[in-house]
Amino acid sequence: MPSFSTSVKNELARVQPGKKCCQLAELSAIVRMDGVFHIQGKGSYALHTLTENAAVARRVLKLTSDLFQIETQVEVERSPLQKANNYIVFIPNQPSLGQFLNELGVLDDAMNIRYDVPPRLVRKACCALAYLRGAFLGGGFVGDPRKEYQLELTTNNAQLAFDLRELMKRFNLTAQLVPRRGSYVVYLREGEQIVRFLALVGAYSSLLKLEDVRVLKELRNRVNRLVNCDTANLGKTVEAALSQLRDITLMEEEVGLGRLPQALQEIAEMRLQAPYANLRDLGEMRDPPLSKSAVNHRMRRLSRLADNLRRKVG
Repeated sequence: MPSFSTSVKNELARVQPGKKCCQLAELSAIVRMDGVFHIQGKGSYALHTLTENAAVARRVLKLTSDLFQIETQVEVERSPLQKANNYIVFIPNQPSLGQFLNELGVLDDAMNIRYDVPPRLVRKACCALAYLRGAFLGGGFVGDPRKEYQLELTTNNAQLAFDLRELMKRFNLTAQLVPRRGSYVVYLREGEQIVRFLALVGAYSSLLKLEDVRVLKELRNRVNRLVNCDTANLGKTVEAALSQLRDITLMEEEVGLGRLPQALQEIAEMRLQAPYANLRDLGEMRDPPLSKSAVNHRMRRLSRLADNLRRKVG
């Protein structure tokens, strides 16, 4: 069964942006996140993208063929460590490759390598979202929501990471940026923020699955809090009732309940009839009922009398 992260990528790889500008932005992001650029000599270049996800590799091929007349090659390698296939889309040196790399924002107009997100590719909101979708396809990860809320975009390019964080801020996503083992990670850690990201990039089925888990987790946490609170309150009620029973027993043995004021005698007898009732329930046993504060006041008077008696009898 594929991981949640793989399922999200499989879904996003099926999203079909209708506009050429959005397709270009998405392909640019995948290449920038997942690609390796080779300079083979003056004016001679090559490019390859490496991914473990077959759907992402197919996406690169389709976007490339839809946008450009350019030669591509595909290789599949078996990873001995991860025991999974690696899919390599290789674009060898050819006359139109320089223009291809320039339009993708890998090279600037002077054919120098650029490290930022080209503003022209993300000027429109639809293109900016397509770029974020491509960034996730190329270097994204989202954790199993049953265990944790975690979404990351990882790149070895510091400027690209910074620009991705700023791009996410355009859509009210409060992403953080941290260096990690030679790479730069742009991440979200809140379930609501991850849900918003998935909605923005078009992973609606994955979003619903995450929301189901999130609602269930929040419901379970709420039930646990209520149970813990009820357990704590019950413990306090029992502890207070035991203390009151000890006071009443002492008064009965040393003085006799009949010598107490009528109000205290009445509440003492009610406590003996219902040893573990809370104060509200105890007050409702009387006709007419007593308020919780009235019951509490009488119990405090009993407790003071019992403390005085203990001091007297040593």
